[in-house]
Amino acid sequence: MMYWPIQQELDCINDEGCILGKISFDANKNKHIFYPSNDSITLSNDEKANIAERLLGLDSAKYAIAMQDDD
Repeated sequence: MMYWPIQQELDCINDEGCILGKISFDANKNKHIFYPSNDSITLSNDEKANIAERLLGLDSAKYAIAMQDDD
């Protein structure tokens, strides 16, 4: 699984190169949330576990989303 920063979100890309969805910060819930790219996406157990670990890591500041400088 690869995570690619786009603006203030992370694209979640599987090993085949398909974008599964995005992770972004929800200020109302004060946590990071995974948003699937569409409802027909079926995640494998490994992908679910990997995304869950990334979400926990982002919420605990183990990981960060790189900020983009638009200048």
